[in-house]
Amino acid sequence: MAYVAVKGGQLAIDESLKLLEYKKIEDGDLLQIEGIAANMKLLVDQVMSEASLYAPKLAARALWQAEGSVEEAVFLLRAYRSTLERLGDTEVVDTAKAMFVERRISAAFKDIPGGQMLGATYDYLHRLIDFSDSETHEKKTAELMAAFQKKAAAVTEGQPLPDYQKVSQYLRGQGVLEAISENNEAPEDITKKILEFPTKRSERLQSLTRGMSQALMALAYAIIRGYGATHPTVGELRVGDVGLSYADPATESSPEECYYIGSIQVTEAEMFIPVAVKKEGRDMMEIEIGYGMVYGRNETKAISMGILDHSLEVGDKEVPTGDEEFVLYHIDSIEATGFLSHLKLPHYVTFQSKLDSIRKTREEMTHA
Repeated sequence: MAYVAVKGGQLAIDESLKLLEYKKIEDGDLLQIEGIAANMKLLVDQVMSEASLYAPKLAARALWQAEGSVEEAVFLLRAYRSTLERLGDTEVVDTAKAMFVERRISAAFKDIPGGQMLGATYDYLHRLIDFSDSETHEKKTAELMAAFQKKAAAVTEGQPLPDYQKVSQYLRGQGVLEAISENNEAPEDITKKILEFPTKRSERLQSLTRGMSQALMALAYAIIRGYGATHPTVGELRVGDVGLSYADPATESSPEECYYIGSIQVTEAEMFIPVAVKKEGRDMMEIEIGYGMVYGRNETKAISMGILDHSLEVGDKEVPTGDEEFVLYHIDSIEATGFLSHLKLPHYVTFQSKLDSIRKTREEMTHA
């Protein structure tokens, strides 16, 4: 009987997978992987961030294979990532000096050192669906591309990157923010070890940047709404490319001798958070910083990460968003999806035992 059941179950699974492939293309296999990578960049960026793998084309392929399901695409990309050989660590990146900035804003000041740079953003867009036909869209796209290419040709090549001083550094120079010493301790890698509590900040930041974008947003919103009772301000938000370099471990290379291996796009947020402190017997207000950085363009996630980073640093377990076990255990898409998906698998034995218990209790009550 067991042999028949196994064979029958496997046949059903095979047919289910065939049906899944058919459902993906029943209305036409119209969307190509190149189209996803080119026109769904924010979705691709979200998958890369949650998968901890910067690979736009692979993320696009995973989304195509998963029919647009983010959690399934993240699962595919993380599974692929686990097969890759770990060669080493890149050199530390200083985003204040080594970022090609595409967008840089501060909600804390009207004017900031280096100026505000709006860049590409949905912040000022009217949320109206574009009903233009494909012909009109292609015409507008061609005109836009031509205009931008003309502007790009007029830009002088070889100019040094502008030095955009961090807003936080500007405030430290004024004595408003306290100076902090650099922590050069090697960060922990949660992909190599089980998360243990209490965690180090490097582990928390890695967990947050790998977390589900919407989960971080919901928890950060909860902090502002009352579970933490704070109103943060975007001190500085940056979107841009940072170059990565690698030092040969066999030689003692200086920074100038490192190998340049490419660049990645990141979003970085420094959140200014007011806190009440008591110094020399007086109640005072100070500004503390929460930090967020994620792959690609994902400003809401970077901001949410900064808010949660500060909340977990404070560690007030009177509120759920200050409890690192509560936050870090519940923001991972693979853990959450896996546990919820397993509920669809057979639970015959455990459910029958519960039914037997209910029937037995009711029978006892009837004869009592």
